[in-house]
Amino acid sequence: MMRIDSIADGRTVRASARIRCCILATGLCAASAFQACVLIAGEAIPGNPETKVDAVEENVQGIKIVDRYRWLEDQQSPATRDWIDRQNRHTTAVLGKFARREEISRRLGELMNVDAVGLPTVRGNRYFFSKQEAGRDLPVVCLRDGPGGRDEILLDPHSLSKDSSRTISLIDVAHDGKLLAYGIRAGGEDEVEVHFYDVEGRVDVFDVLPRARYFGVSLSQDKKTVFYARHGEAGSRVFRRGLNRDSERETLIFGEGYDAGIGISPELSEGGRYLLINVWYGSAAKKTEIHALDLQGSGPIVPIVKDIEARFSGAAIDRRLFVQTNWNSPNGRLLEIDLQDPARDKWKEVIPEQPAAVLHNFSLTGGQLYVNYLENVVSSVRVLDLSGKAIQEISFPTLGSVSSVAGEWSGSEAFFSFNSFHVPTTIYREELKTRETSVWARTSVPVDSDRFEVRQVHFSSKDGTSIPMFLVHKKGLVADGNNPTLLSGYGGFNVSLTPAYSARAVLWIEQGGIFAVANLRGGGEFGEKWHEAGMLARKQNVFDDFLGAARWLIDNRCTRPEKLAITGRSNGGLLVGAALTQAPELFRAVVCGYPLLDMVRYHRFLVAKFWVPEYGSSEDPRQFETLLAYSPYHHVRPGAKYPAVLFMTGDADTRVDPLHARKMAALLQAETGSGRPVLLKYDTQLGHTGARPISQSIEDLTDEFSFLLEQLR
Repeated sequence: MMRIDSIADGRTVRASARIRCCILATGLCAASAFQACVLIAGEAIPGNPETKVDAVEENVQGIKIVDRYRWLEDQQSPATRDWIDRQNRHTTAVLGKFARREEISRRLGELMNVDAVGLPTVRGNRYFFSKQEAGRDLPVVCLRDGPGGRDEILLDPHSLSKDSSRTISLIDVAHDGKLLAYGIRAGGEDEVEVHFYDVEGRVDVFDVLPRARYFGVSLSQDKKTVFYARHGEAGSRVFRRGLNRDSERETLIFGEGYDAGIGISPELSEGGRYLLINVWYGSAAKKTEIHALDLQGSGPIVPIVKDIEARFSGAAIDRRLFVQTNWNSPNGRLLEIDLQDPARDKWKEVIPEQPAAVLHNFSLTGGQLYVNYLENVVSSVRVLDLSGKAIQEISFPTLGSVSSVAGEWSGSEAFFSFNSFHVPTTIYREELKTRETSVWARTSVPVDSDRFEVRQVHFSSKDGTSIPMFLVHKKGLVADGNNPTLLSGYGGFNVSLTPAYSARAVLWIEQGGIFAVANLRGGGEFGEKWHEAGMLARKQNVFDDFLGAARWLIDNRCTRPEKLAITGRSNGGLLVGAALTQAPELFRAVVCGYPLLDMVRYHRFLVAKFWVPEYGSSEDPRQFETLLAYSPYHHVRPGAKYPAVLFMTGDADTRVDPLHARKMAALLQAETGSGRPVLLKYDTQLGHTGARPISQSIEDLTDEFSFLLEQLR
């Protein structure tokens, strides 16, 4: 049997310590019923609820691993449900002691309970968009008929559930704006029911596509057919279905032979002639394929891009397919492919790779190319003709983020949104003939942005790599080491963390704090090389970058460990989980939301096979060594002085299994030697996505701030 000492990266988990822990674990069941009191706001609160130990021992790649809380993986067992209830009661008791809860909740209501409009989908002279109205819990789907028309609510989810647990999202709108597809989601889970709505008659029509995980739903121009991909246990499959009640049921047209770790999504070209089918090999999307079906003919589906280890995504006008790719260009470039003659030697480069800017996304709008670049993690938009010739560059008032551009290919207007940490979202409309830009919608939030300062700093990570970080705080803030600081990051899946507005950031800064966002390797801020530097065997770079950010904040007297908190969600939950187990002395408090934490077993649950290209799998011996070297659940040390931790998850998380937070909360509660609280806030209705009522979001953030401000005071 291999010794557990032999772990990659020179980091070790001593076999003797782990064996001692495993032996002790079998006798902890009775002892764990006793927990010391926790001091909160000057008042003693009873310690953690009792958690039984029922150890499971297994051999993984020659290493013995003991899991004391495997029983908590069974989400529906009576024992797990009872444990969740007791944890929630304890968490509510602890967080309810924060004296300023009402003040924090009231301010969050002012920041979040406001009118907000989403980027419109333009069809003819009609604008379809989501709208969050002040005083209402959920966003509605609206129609504005013509530029001067009034906003009319088409779809209102408030009637679907008394507790606002069911939400509605706009999925697609037919070319003439007379039919739309929308999804109904329960509790924030990824699965939706797909409904069809007759805009003229203001009524649902046709049958419903049943609750499932859909990757792309596209309505044909004649409104007689819908194309969609549905993901199941066997993988993703593309179907065609007639929309008349007398039409045939769904017909499988693509996807057989692709396994469950591969995603497939269909999309119709502008004009509706071609069905483009995108195949992506896991969420890391290191490799993608594009296939095309000519709907005007009777020929087969033709592979356009295949057998290239690179990422491709495209949009078509007539027979011209424009493709964004990192093939032989880590920062991205744009190619043109003739769908009637797609031989690789015929591909044309329209926009070459830029040495100092990453091609983030592009849109075909108003007969032009709108290209969104990231330059040092800041958005810029360039307008070009279809040959790649520059027309104009759009400027913005401060460091911030720009959405992709919305509009019709044959239209005369373009829409895009802009926001920053302290600047709420503004949607702009550009008149293409005159190049005049006007505000189409602005989120009106009672915040004085002029009082805030956004700056970007750079620091050296453990291996010397320069890492950028945004800092947001009040103007004139003094760096004396006493500022409460909230640090976040992500570092994975080619995701770029650009400056984006959040009520969390505004409220934190108003409390005198520093809000910090580190742009870690594993993201897409500097192209594919940056992504590759933080995935698979190089994943430890992400954690080193994050710890480097914390040390820079401390060394530069922005804060000190007693005033430093970290927060992360999903892959960011893994990030803060690794940080708190690798360097607990750097932090006073941690908010860990919807996280992955048991990296030895993560790939077995829900849709986690999609993430194997990003993280690896313990079924591979070498990848197992890497995973075990940083897996937070396997690096909790008995008696270590861990920060205070608030775990957040919920039953309806159908993406990252809530078992990670359950098991880690139980383990940290048993092992921490700091006396600081380890809490689990477990929502029995909501889940991973942002589809949640405003009232619930305010409550969640109130809990976070109650926890953080109490710990950092």
